[in-house]
Amino acid sequence: MAITKDMTIMNVIGNDENIADILMQSGMHCLGCMMAHGESLEQACQVHGIDCDALVAEINEYLESK
Repeated sequence: MAITKDMTIMNVIGNDENIADILMQSGMHCLGCMMAHGESLEQACQVHGIDCDALVAEINEYLESK
């Protein structure tokens, strides 16, 4: 299943727990906060100043390589 920027952080991590490492390395260190349950990946990227399209591409490349 491909990851999209409108998915919530918890849905993204639910696809593969190792994605949490990618998010942490990109600067998203608050994966356990309450906002992560309802916040989209795009919203979280905006808050943290992260290029969402690049992050989605990195995550999907990781998933495709499995």
